Amino acid sequence: MCEIVRVSEIDDVIGDFLDTEFVEYGKQNGIDVDYEDFCFVAKDSDGAILGVITGHAYYNEVHVGDLIIGKNNRRAGLGSQLVKAVEDAFRGSYYDIVTLTTFGFQAPEFYKKLGFEIEFVREQEDKKLNKYFLSKKLV
Repeated sequence: MCEIVRVSEIDDVIGDFLDTEFVEYGKQNGIDVDYEDFCFVAKDSDGAILGVITGHAYYNEVHVGDLIIGKNNRRAGLGSQLVKAVEDAFRGSYYDIVTLTTFGFQAPEFYKKLGFEIEFVREQEDKKLNKYFLSKKLV
């Protein structure tokens, strides 16, 4: 019998376990993992953070986890610039697709304008909570 414990933060021991086992499992299945976290930050001239995009790249995919623009800087093109920074960083490398999810109340139309295609929508009674799964080929 084992004990299951919820932790509030992933420390170095847990992180090392995850990294090692993730990579080893990929290798065991003949897959190059090439795992890489990323974070791009938009700052103003004073160094204040205006927006952030985070995610990770692994296997052949770049996955955007979060794109957050400060409320006073929305609709100024920062989101597009941050997505472009991710695409530019990984284009021409081993990775060939960018994926992400977003909810109906967030930004599905924004991502479609950037060339992302909807792969699937998980529909909910409250349409604002529909979850959109999108992707875009890196060419």
